[in-house]
Amino acid sequence: MREVYLDNAATTPMYPEAVEDMQDILKDVFGNPSSTHSFGRKAKSHLENARKEIGEILNCSSSEICFTSGGTEADNTAIKCAVNHLGVKNIITSKLEHKAVLDTAKLMEEMGLAKVFWIENDKEGKLDYEQLNYLAQTHDNCLISIMHANNEIGTLNDLEIISRIGRESKSFVHSDTVQTVGHFPINLETLSLDFIAAAAHKFHGPKGVGFLYCNKNNKIKGLITGGGQESRRRAGTENVAGIVGMVTALRNSVKNMEANAKQIRKMKDYLKVKLCSEVPDVQFFGDTSNNSLYTVLNIALPNRFDAAILPFQLDMNGICISSGSACNSGANKGSHVINALNVLPNHKPIRVSMSEFNSLEDLDYFIAVLKSLDLN
Repeated sequence: MREVYLDNAATTPMYPEAVEDMQDILKDVFGNPSSTHSFGRKAKSHLENARKEIGEILNCSSSEICFTSGGTEADNTAIKCAVNHLGVKNIITSKLEHKAVLDTAKLMEEMGLAKVFWIENDKEGKLDYEQLNYLAQTHDNCLISIMHANNEIGTLNDLEIISRIGRESKSFVHSDTVQTVGHFPINLETLSLDFIAAAAHKFHGPKGVGFLYCNKNNKIKGLITGGGQESRRRAGTENVAGIVGMVTALRNSVKNMEANAKQIRKMKDYLKVKLCSEVPDVQFFGDTSNNSLYTVLNIALPNRFDAAILPFQLDMNGICISSGSACNSGANKGSHVINALNVLPNHKPIRVSMSEFNSLEDLDYFIAVLKSLDLN
Protein backbone atom coordinates (compact mmCIF):
# COMPACT_ATOMS: atom_id res chain seq x y z
CA MET A 1 0.00 0.00 0.00
CA ARG A 2 1.29 3.44 -0.93
CA GLU A 3 1.86 5.88 1.94
CA VAL A 4 1.03 9.52 1.22
CA TYR A 5 1.50 12.24 3.83
CA LEU A 6 -0.70 15.28 3.12
CA ASP A 7 -0.92 16.88 6.56
CA ASN A 8 2.04 19.26 6.42
CA ALA A 9 0.09 22.16 7.95
CA ALA A 10 -0.04 20.08 11.13
CA THR A 11 3.65 19.17 11.04
CA THR A 12 6.31 18.56 8.43
CA PRO A 13 8.87 15.78 8.05
CA MET A 14 12.28 16.94 9.19
CA TYR A 15 15.10 17.76 6.83
CA PRO A 16 17.87 15.14 7.19
CA GLU A 17 20.40 17.97 7.66
CA ALA A 18 18.44 19.25 10.66
CA VAL A 19 18.40 15.77 12.20
CA GLU A 20 22.15 15.41 11.67
CA ASP A 21 22.95 18.79 13.22
CA MET A 22 20.75 18.00 16.22
CA GLN A 23 22.51 14.67 16.69
CA ASP A 24 25.88 16.41 16.73
CA ILE A 25 24.69 18.82 19.41
CA LEU A 26 23.13 16.05 21.51
CA LYS A 27 26.36 14.06 21.42
CA ASP A 28 28.96 16.77 21.82
CA VAL A 29 27.36 19.98 23.14
CA PHE A 30 25.66 19.00 26.38
CA GLY A 31 26.70 21.98 28.50
CA ASN A 32 24.15 24.40 29.96
CA PRO A 33 24.38 27.63 27.91
CA SER A 34 24.02 29.65 31.12
CA SER A 35 27.14 28.05 32.63
CA THR A 36 30.36 30.05 32.48
CA HIS A 37 32.77 27.15 31.97
CA SER A 38 33.96 25.97 28.58
CA PHE A 39 31.16 23.44 28.08
CA GLY A 40 28.57 26.11 28.80
CA ARG A 41 30.28 28.67 26.58
CA LYS A 42 30.32 26.17 23.71
CA ALA A 43 26.56 25.65 24.03
CA LYS A 44 26.02 29.42 24.37
CA SER A 45 27.95 29.97 21.15
CA HIS A 46 25.63 27.66 19.21
CA LEU A 47 22.62 29.35 20.79
CA GLU A 48 23.72 32.86 19.85
CA ASN A 49 24.84 31.87 16.35
CA ALA A 50 21.34 30.47 15.80
CA ARG A 51 19.76 33.67 17.11
CA LYS A 52 21.98 35.75 14.84
CA GLU A 53 21.11 33.71 11.76
CA ILE A 54 17.37 34.02 12.38
CA GLY A 55 17.82 37.78 12.77
CA GLU A 56 19.64 37.92 9.43
CA ILE A 57 16.93 35.90 7.69
CA LEU A 58 14.11 38.08 9.05
CA ASN A 59 16.10 41.32 8.84
CA CYS A 60 15.91 42.17 12.52
CA SER A 61 18.31 42.36 15.44
CA SER A 62 19.33 39.04 16.97
CA SER A 63 18.40 40.49 20.37
CA GLU A 64 14.77 40.64 19.21
CA ILE A 65 14.55 36.83 18.88
CA CYS A 66 13.31 34.96 21.94
CA PHE A 67 13.37 31.15 21.78
CA THR A 68 10.20 29.35 22.89
CA SER A 69 8.68 25.87 22.92
CA GLY A 70 6.75 26.68 19.72
CA GLY A 71 4.12 28.90 18.16
CA THR A 72 1.50 28.50 20.88
CA GLU A 73 3.83 29.73 23.60
CA ALA A 74 5.00 32.58 21.37
CA ASP A 75 1.40 33.69 20.70
CA ASN A 76 0.53 33.46 24.39
CA THR A 77 3.61 35.45 25.36
CA ALA A 78 2.89 38.21 22.84
CA ILE A 79 -0.74 38.69 23.85
CA LYS A 80 -0.44 38.26 27.60
CA CYS A 81 2.69 40.36 27.88
CA ALA A 82 1.19 43.11 25.71
CA VAL A 83 -1.69 43.27 28.19
CA ASN A 84 0.38 42.82 31.36
CA HIS A 85 3.45 44.89 30.49
CA LEU A 86 2.62 47.24 27.62
CA GLY A 87 -0.69 48.67 28.82
CA VAL A 88 -2.93 47.07 26.18
CA LYS A 89 -6.62 47.41 27.07
CA ASN A 90 -8.20 46.45 23.73
CA ILE A 91 -7.47 43.45 21.50
CA ILE A 92 -8.57 43.52 17.85
CA THR A 93 -8.58 40.12 16.19
CA SER A 94 -10.72 37.82 14.01
CA LYS A 95 -12.74 34.67 14.58
CA LEU A 96 -10.49 32.86 12.09
CA GLU A 97 -7.37 32.93 14.26
CA HIS A 98 -5.57 29.92 15.66
CA LYS A 99 -6.84 28.82 19.07
CA ALA A 100 -3.58 30.00 20.61
CA VAL A 101 -4.74 33.53 19.80
CA LEU A 102 -8.51 33.11 20.14
CA ASP A 103 -8.46 31.43 23.53
CA THR A 104 -5.79 33.75 24.90
CA ALA A 105 -7.66 36.88 23.82
CA LYS A 106 -10.89 35.54 25.32
CA LEU A 107 -9.07 34.74 28.56
CA MET A 108 -7.79 38.31 28.81
CA GLU A 109 -11.39 39.52 28.43
CA GLU A 110 -12.78 36.99 30.94
CA MET A 111 -10.19 38.17 33.46
CA GLY A 112 -11.28 41.76 32.94
CA LEU A 113 -7.88 42.78 31.62
CA ALA A 114 -8.82 43.71 28.05
CA LYS A 115 -11.82 44.01 25.74
CA VAL A 116 -11.87 41.99 22.51
CA PHE A 117 -13.17 43.39 19.22
CA TRP A 118 -13.84 41.05 16.28
CA ILE A 119 -13.14 41.96 12.65
CA GLU A 120 -15.66 40.74 10.07
CA ASN A 121 -14.62 38.36 7.30
CA ASP A 122 -16.14 37.40 3.95
CA LYS A 123 -16.93 33.89 2.68
CA GLU A 124 -13.29 33.33 1.65
CA GLY A 125 -11.97 34.40 5.03
CA LYS A 126 -10.72 37.79 3.83
CA LEU A 127 -10.85 40.46 6.51
CA ASP A 128 -12.47 43.89 6.50
CA TYR A 129 -9.45 46.20 6.73
CA GLU A 130 -11.65 49.31 6.85
CA GLN A 131 -13.28 47.99 10.00
CA LEU A 132 -9.86 47.12 11.40
CA ASN A 133 -8.67 50.66 10.77
CA TYR A 134 -11.82 52.14 12.33
CA LEU A 135 -11.49 50.04 15.48
CA ALA A 136 -7.80 50.83 15.84
CA GLN A 137 -8.33 54.55 15.29
CA THR A 138 -11.25 54.84 17.72
CA HIS A 139 -9.77 52.88 20.64
CA ASP A 140 -6.65 53.55 22.65
CA ASN A 141 -4.07 51.06 23.91
CA CYS A 142 -4.81 48.45 21.24
CA LEU A 143 -3.16 45.21 20.24
CA ILE A 144 -3.97 44.05 16.69
CA SER A 145 -3.51 40.28 16.45
CA ILE A 146 -4.00 38.89 12.93
CA MET A 147 -2.40 35.76 11.49
CA HIS A 148 -0.41 35.99 8.27
CA ALA A 149 -1.99 32.89 6.71
CA ASN A 150 -4.85 30.75 7.90
CA ASN A 151 -3.75 27.23 8.75
CA GLU A 152 -7.07 25.64 7.71
CA ILE A 153 -8.25 27.51 4.60
CA GLY A 154 -5.03 29.08 3.33
CA THR A 155 -6.30 32.66 3.10
CA LEU A 156 -3.46 35.19 3.31
CA ASN A 157 -3.72 38.46 5.20
CA ASP A 158 -1.80 41.55 4.07
CA LEU A 159 0.85 42.27 6.71
CA GLU A 160 1.80 45.54 5.01
CA ILE A 161 -1.74 46.91 5.36
CA ILE A 162 -2.10 45.58 8.89
CA SER A 163 1.25 46.97 10.02
CA ARG A 164 0.46 50.35 8.46
CA ILE A 165 -2.85 50.50 10.32
CA GLY A 166 -1.00 49.65 13.50
CA ARG A 167 1.61 52.33 12.91
CA GLU A 168 -0.92 55.05 12.05
CA SER A 169 -3.16 54.22 15.02
CA LYS A 170 -0.24 53.75 17.43
CA SER A 171 -1.42 50.20 18.10
CA PHE A 172 0.79 47.22 18.87
CA VAL A 173 0.69 44.55 16.14
CA HIS A 174 1.14 40.80 16.60
CA SER A 175 0.96 38.23 13.81
CA ASP A 176 0.92 34.45 14.05
CA THR A 177 3.28 33.66 11.18
CA VAL A 178 3.57 29.96 12.00
CA GLN A 179 2.42 28.86 8.53
CA THR A 180 4.50 31.41 6.60
CA VAL A 181 7.96 31.63 8.20
CA GLY A 182 10.20 29.62 5.88
CA HIS A 183 7.57 29.68 3.12
CA PHE A 184 7.19 33.40 2.37
CA PRO A 185 9.73 36.25 2.59
CA ILE A 186 9.22 38.26 5.80
CA ASN A 187 11.19 41.49 6.21
CA LEU A 188 10.84 42.86 9.72
CA GLU A 189 12.82 45.97 8.86
CA THR A 190 10.07 47.21 6.54
CA LEU A 191 7.05 45.83 8.41
CA SER A 192 5.88 47.70 11.51
CA LEU A 193 5.29 44.61 13.63
CA ASP A 194 5.79 44.24 17.36
CA PHE A 195 5.54 40.46 17.62
CA ILE A 196 5.56 37.44 15.33
CA ALA A 197 5.39 33.76 16.26
CA ALA A 198 7.08 30.81 14.57
CA ALA A 199 7.32 27.03 15.09
CA ALA A 200 10.15 24.91 13.72
CA HIS A 201 8.02 21.88 12.89
CA LYS A 202 6.11 23.84 10.24
CA PHE A 203 9.24 24.25 8.10
CA HIS A 204 10.84 20.81 8.46
CA GLY A 205 12.45 21.37 11.85
CA PRO A 206 11.85 19.62 15.19
CA LYS A 207 8.72 19.83 17.33
CA GLY A 208 8.80 21.57 20.67
CA VAL A 209 10.84 24.60 19.61
CA GLY A 210 10.03 27.95 18.03
CA PHE A 211 10.61 31.63 18.57
CA LEU A 212 8.96 34.94 19.28
CA TYR A 213 10.12 38.11 17.57
CA CYS A 214 9.70 40.96 20.05
CA ASN A 215 10.48 44.45 18.78
CA LYS A 216 13.33 45.93 20.79
CA ASN A 217 11.19 48.92 21.77
CA ASN A 218 8.83 46.64 23.74
CA LYS A 219 10.07 45.73 27.19
CA ILE A 220 8.32 42.57 28.36
CA LYS A 221 9.08 40.32 31.31
CA GLY A 222 7.86 37.06 29.85
CA LEU A 223 5.39 34.46 31.07
CA ILE A 224 7.82 31.95 32.57
CA THR A 225 9.86 33.26 35.48
CA GLY A 226 12.69 31.75 37.49
CA GLY A 227 15.80 32.61 35.53
CA GLY A 228 17.47 35.25 33.39
CA GLN A 229 17.51 33.33 30.11
CA GLU A 230 16.38 34.96 26.86
CA SER A 231 17.03 38.43 28.28
CA ARG A 232 14.55 37.65 31.08
CA ARG A 233 11.76 37.14 28.54
CA ARG A 234 11.59 33.36 29.02
CA ALA A 235 13.14 31.58 31.99
CA GLY A 236 14.44 28.02 31.65
CA THR A 237 17.39 26.25 30.07
CA GLU A 238 17.20 26.56 26.31
CA ASN A 239 16.74 23.55 24.04
CA VAL A 240 20.05 24.00 22.23
CA ALA A 241 19.76 20.93 20.00
CA GLY A 242 16.22 21.84 18.97
CA ILE A 243 17.21 25.44 18.28
CA VAL A 244 20.15 24.35 16.12
CA GLY A 245 17.85 21.94 14.21
CA MET A 246 15.34 24.75 13.76
CA VAL A 247 17.90 27.10 12.27
CA THR A 248 19.21 24.42 9.90
CA ALA A 249 15.64 23.77 8.73
CA LEU A 250 14.93 27.49 8.34
CA ARG A 251 18.16 28.01 6.41
CA ASN A 252 17.24 25.19 3.99
CA SER A 253 13.66 26.43 3.63
CA VAL A 254 14.73 29.98 2.82
CA LYS A 255 17.48 28.84 0.45
CA ASN A 256 15.00 26.72 -1.55
CA MET A 257 11.93 28.91 -0.99
CA GLU A 258 11.39 29.98 -4.59
CA ALA A 259 11.81 26.49 -6.06
CA ASN A 260 9.67 24.88 -3.35
CA ALA A 261 6.90 27.45 -3.78
CA LYS A 262 6.85 26.86 -7.54
CA GLN A 263 6.65 23.08 -7.10
CA ILE A 264 3.95 23.15 -4.43
CA ARG A 265 1.84 25.75 -6.27
CA LYS A 266 1.93 23.48 -9.31
CA MET A 267 0.67 20.58 -7.18
CA LYS A 268 -2.08 22.67 -5.61
CA ASP A 269 -3.31 23.87 -9.01
CA TYR A 270 -3.16 20.31 -10.34
CA LEU A 271 -5.17 19.01 -7.40
CA LYS A 272 -7.86 21.68 -7.82
CA VAL A 273 -8.29 20.96 -11.52
CA LYS A 274 -8.32 17.16 -11.08
CA LEU A 275 -10.83 17.28 -8.25
CA CYS A 276 -13.18 19.53 -10.21
CA SER A 277 -13.07 17.18 -13.19
CA GLU A 278 -13.34 13.87 -11.31
CA VAL A 279 -15.38 14.53 -8.14
CA PRO A 280 -18.84 15.96 -8.96
CA ASP A 281 -19.99 18.93 -6.87
CA VAL A 282 -16.67 19.39 -5.12
CA GLN A 283 -15.94 22.94 -3.95
CA PHE A 284 -13.32 24.65 -1.82
CA PHE A 285 -13.21 26.62 1.40
CA GLY A 286 -11.19 29.83 1.65
CA ASP A 287 -9.12 31.65 -0.94
CA THR A 288 -7.61 29.22 -3.46
CA SER A 289 -6.12 31.83 -5.80
CA ASN A 290 -2.41 32.29 -6.44
CA ASN A 291 -2.47 34.88 -3.65
CA SER A 292 -3.05 32.30 -0.94
CA LEU A 293 -1.06 29.94 1.25
CA TYR A 294 0.23 27.59 -1.45
CA THR A 295 0.75 24.66 0.90
CA VAL A 296 -2.94 24.34 1.89
CA LEU A 297 -6.09 23.38 -0.01
CA ASN A 298 -9.31 22.96 1.97
CA ILE A 299 -11.67 20.73 0.00
CA ALA A 300 -15.42 21.07 0.50
CA LEU A 301 -16.88 17.63 -0.12
CA PRO A 302 -20.62 17.06 -0.66
CA ASN A 303 -22.57 15.21 2.03
CA ARG A 304 -22.59 11.91 0.16
CA PHE A 305 -19.09 11.45 1.57
CA ASP A 306 -19.23 10.32 5.17
CA ALA A 307 -17.22 13.16 6.70
CA ALA A 308 -17.20 11.56 10.16
CA ILE A 309 -15.13 8.60 9.03
CA LEU A 310 -13.52 9.84 5.82
CA PRO A 311 -10.12 10.69 7.41
CA PHE A 312 -10.03 7.15 8.88
CA GLN A 313 -10.99 5.61 5.53
CA LEU A 314 -8.21 7.53 3.82
CA ASP A 315 -5.79 6.54 6.58
CA MET A 316 -6.67 2.88 6.03
CA ASN A 317 -5.52 3.43 2.45
CA GLY A 318 -2.24 5.02 3.53
CA ILE A 319 -3.28 8.66 3.08
CA CYS A 320 -2.77 11.10 5.94
CA ILE A 321 -4.96 14.23 5.87
CA SER A 322 -6.99 16.15 8.44
CA SER A 323 -10.37 17.82 8.58
CA GLY A 324 -8.90 20.95 10.17
CA SER A 325 -6.34 22.14 12.69
CA ALA A 326 -4.52 19.37 14.55
CA CYS A 327 -4.92 21.46 17.71
CA ASN A 328 -8.69 20.91 17.50
CA SER A 329 -8.62 17.15 16.99
CA GLY A 330 -10.91 15.38 19.42
CA ALA A 331 -12.90 18.55 20.13
CA ASN A 332 -15.85 17.21 18.10
CA LYS A 333 -17.31 20.68 17.55
CA GLY A 334 -16.33 21.18 13.95
CA SER A 335 -13.91 23.78 12.70
CA HIS A 336 -14.39 27.26 14.15
CA VAL A 337 -12.76 28.60 10.98
CA ILE A 338 -15.22 26.91 8.63
CA ASN A 339 -18.13 27.88 10.87
CA ALA A 340 -17.04 31.52 10.73
CA LEU A 341 -17.26 31.52 6.92
CA ASN A 342 -21.04 30.82 6.96
CA VAL A 343 -20.97 29.03 3.59
CA LEU A 344 -21.72 25.63 2.03
CA PRO A 345 -23.76 24.03 4.81
CA ASN A 346 -24.04 20.79 2.80
CA HIS A 347 -20.31 20.42 2.34
CA LYS A 348 -17.73 19.13 4.80
CA PRO A 349 -14.04 20.07 4.90
CA ILE A 350 -10.92 18.01 4.51
CA ARG A 351 -7.58 19.80 4.46
CA VAL A 352 -4.81 18.72 2.13
CA SER A 353 -1.49 20.35 2.96
CA MET A 354 1.57 19.71 0.85
CA SER A 355 5.33 20.12 0.99
CA GLU A 356 8.21 19.71 -1.44
CA PHE A 357 8.39 16.07 -0.38
CA ASN A 358 5.08 15.39 -2.16
CA SER A 359 4.55 14.64 -5.84
CA LEU A 360 1.81 14.66 -8.47
CA GLU A 361 1.71 10.86 -8.12
CA ASP A 362 0.77 11.32 -4.47
CA LEU A 363 -2.14 13.50 -5.51
CA ASP A 364 -3.27 11.05 -8.20
CA TYR A 365 -3.36 8.29 -5.59
CA PHE A 366 -5.30 10.52 -3.18
CA ILE A 367 -7.90 11.33 -5.84
CA ALA A 368 -8.24 7.68 -6.86
CA VAL A 369 -8.88 6.61 -3.27
CA LEU A 370 -11.26 9.52 -2.71
CA LYS A 371 -13.26 8.54 -5.80
CA SER A 372 -13.49 4.95 -4.52
CA LEU A 373 -15.15 6.29 -1.35
CA ASP A 374 -17.69 8.41 -3.25
CA LEU A 375 -21.17 7.07 -2.45
CA ASN A 376 -22.68 8.71 -5.55
